[in-house]
Amino acid sequence: MEIQLTAKQLKITDAIRAYVQEKTEKAQKYFDHIVWGQVFLFVEKQTHKCELLIHTPGQTFRALAEAADLYSAVDLASDKIDAQIKKFKERLRTHHKARQSKESIRQEAPDDAAAEMRFAVIRQAVSPMPPDEAVREMEAQGQAFRLFQDRDSKQIHVVFRRDDDSYGILQPVKKAPAKS
Repeated sequence: MEIQLTAKQLKITDAIRAYVQEKTEKAQKYFDHIVWGQVFLFVEKQTHKCELLIHTPGQTFRALAEAADLYSAVDLASDKIDAQIKKFKERLRTHHKARQSKESIRQEAPDDAAAEMRFAVIRQAVSPMPPDEAVREMEAQGQAFRLFQDRDSKQIHVVFRRDDDSYGILQPVKKAPAKS
């Protein structure tokens, strides 16, 4: 991982650079795809501060820590970043498990598929018209079917397009009583 180290009001020694490198590379054990890191070290009054940024695909982690000495500030910032990355990875893992468990439930119980069916309710005004006019309205509105009241029989019918590009009409029929 490439680490950009910037310091303000202090000199970066090889020991500091090696220590920062060691602490920031610790984050790689949690996250494989770290693009690069940035570390800002600075001193304000008597306080040493460390700001640590880790850039990953789709996510940036940031931690700011302050302590009496520089090494403690780097330790605290590193620990904060590690905690953020652990939390992020755990969240990904639990969301992934939840999605997998829902998919496995659906695969294991296909008999319950009817319980999970969803229906779209289409409300359509019914007006008296001949079947050919119902077909024209259905085609004009880009519908798959059209509900209409037949002018001659005064019954409700459904006109629909069949697979062979012809039209079909559904006519309700009362079921004849079963003979005993």
